[in-house]
Amino acid sequence: MCTTCGCGDSAAMITVLRDQPNERDEHHHDPRGHYHSHEHGNDDHDHADHVHVPVTETVTLEEKVLAKNDRLAQHNRERLRRSGIVALNITSSPGAGKTTLLERTIGDLDDRPVAVIEGDQETLLDAERIKATGCRVVQINTGSGCHLDAEMLRHALDELDPVPGTLLFIENVGNLVCPALFDLGELAKVVVFSVTEGTDKPLKYPHMFAAADLIVVNKIDLLPYVDFELDRCAEYAHSINPGVPILPVSAITGEGLPSWYTWISGHKSPPSTSLEEATTPA
Repeated sequence: MCTTCGCGDSAAMITVLRDQPNERDEHHHDPRGHYHSHEHGNDDHDHADHVHVPVTETVTLEEKVLAKNDRLAQHNRERLRRSGIVALNITSSPGAGKTTLLERTIGDLDDRPVAVIEGDQETLLDAERIKATGCRVVQINTGSGCHLDAEMLRHALDELDPVPGTLLFIENVGNLVCPALFDLGELAKVVVFSVTEGTDKPLKYPHMFAAADLIVVNKIDLLPYVDFELDRCAEYAHSINPGVPILPVSAITGEGLPSWYTWISGHKSPPSTSLEEATTPA
């Protein structure tokens, strides 16, 4: 029961996209995992000593939900570690360009196996785009749920069965709130947002940006046409998450992507570069 976001009870559907069916396809439409919600009581209380009881129950329930998820996430993390799989949890608001960034990245990285787990409330649209690149992909449809959780990832890993040494991208549901709270067992959490969303995005969603191991500022090719200040945005982000690397990129033009690939290959921050220098053509 997800008391942190209030998303409705729903079963996540995991779909495997393959060119040829096999024995495992018989079950790929089975519902997997659960999204959780809480129901607040609507009964009126006439006595003051009853006012705080629902709040206490809600907080306790939330702690239990997150504790269970953290245990499952740790199992995922150990599983991935044993197989040498680098899992990156890619988060953003809707429309920031996560899928476009992944399409470009898959096409440019050819030195290791790559796989993708797609998270969306409905449709296979993004998974079909990833599949068209030749990359292995499974889709998690969460229904009314607004984030992936560790149990959903476990089932997706069972279906995807990535080979050892895989670079695994987990494209989370477009949402900058709840994914900040739910550990999946990933190696790192990457927050993607675009210059069309406003300079103050880190201040509006502090928990997400505080949890980030990397911030990717996408669509910098649109900077001449929008009111967005890179340096001020970096100041806001570092006030919440000091030292977090920030990479301005354009998934369309390719600008800034070499630094993104360097970060991926090294599993660490690339050499420090000012935002202004990173976006100024040589």
